[in-house]
Amino acid sequence: VQLQASGGGLVQAGGSLRLSCTVSGLSFSRSAMGWFRQAPGKGREFVAGISWWGKNTGYADSVKGRFTISRDNAKNTVNLRMNSLKPEDTAIYFCAADDNTVSGAISRAEDRFEFWGRGTQVTVSG
Repeated sequence: VQLQASGGGLVQAGGSLRLSCTVSGLSFSRSAMGWFRQAPGKGREFVAGISWWGKNTGYADSVKGRFTISRDNAKNTVNLRMNSLKPEDTAIYFCAADDNTVSGAISRAEDRFEFWGRGTQVTVSG
């Protein structure tokens, strides 16, 4: 199983970035997907999650209204659109897959996700 995240970079506060994660080696359309992030000196935290077919999504309160998670099952890809970025969004962002869940479920707990990508750095300058 491989999860490859891309799209990170350096952006000014108020700017936007779009992260993508391409997945191979598992049944993508039957996996809940999530994005997590880890800021320097902090633990990894849930950012956003999406159910099998994208019908249901969930967000951390800190990003609600600014970030949008989506998926394309034909391309085995999950995306995270990040708008109105703030310096406190600076972190390494990880995509993760939970292939042991039901169709409408959103996974939020870190230990639900069996598979993880390596992460992509997002830096927001103030």
